[in-house]
Amino acid sequence: MILAHAAANFAHVPASLGIFFQEAAAPASGGGGFSLIDMLKHMGVMDDIIVGILFIMSIWSLAVMIDRALYFAAAKKQSREFAPKVAGALKDGRLDEGIKVADRAKKSHLAEVVTAGLQEFRSYGSGGNITDEQIESSKRALERSEAIVHAKLKRGLGSLATIGSTAPFIGLLGTVIGILHAFQEIATQKTAGIGAVAGGISEALVTTALGLLVAIPAVMTFNYFTNKVESFDVEMDNSSSELVDYFIKQSQR
Repeated sequence: MILAHAAANFAHVPASLGIFFQEAAAPASGGGGFSLIDMLKHMGVMDDIIVGILFIMSIWSLAVMIDRALYFAAAKKQSREFAPKVAGALKDGRLDEGIKVADRAKKSHLAEVVTAGLQEFRSYGSGGNITDEQIESSKRALERSEAIVHAKLKRGLGSLATIGSTAPFIGLLGTVIGILHAFQEIATQKTAGIGAVAGGISEALVTTALGLLVAIPAVMTFNYFTNKVESFDVEMDNSSSELVDYFIKQSQR
């Protein structure tokens, strides 16, 4: 009797599982396929807005990457050409020639800093003894120029950091909204099973994937460019100190 009763109780289980997997095999009501294009087509309005925001962020970050890469490459190239030329001019005491050389290297971070120091030094006149006040004034001009150039080098990097930190959360917001819509469909259709939510959840997860695709390159390039800026800062500090040493040696002659 006990075995017969147990068999009767579990007789409906295979049928229930069959219904469940039939629902899983069928696409969600109103949904499309599982390709990326199909899922994007069947997204809701809020998901479309979030995808649009992520697209704008990706275009912005790409523009910053290209701009900084070109700027840093030009700064590095011009600085390599500028350094030996200005060193030769200053060694021969041709201060005006050194300023002209620096003016021709418009994108060189070193040239911009050195020009500020040389112009401030020249503003006191070339005749007479070189005073401590003249050297200190030139040193302050170098420091001010370094701060300005540092800000130019970092232009746009803050937006990369913002995109890298916020894009995953924006994508996650789209996923949460999409999952909520999927469960609302279950409540409306009064159907259960994985098939009722599979399409909606897969569409919702697309925004998280897009958020990560936007954030990962932004974070990687932000770290790379930040290291480049730090190396440029070191070069500017060294050039400034060498120029101050040059002024001190000139004052002792």
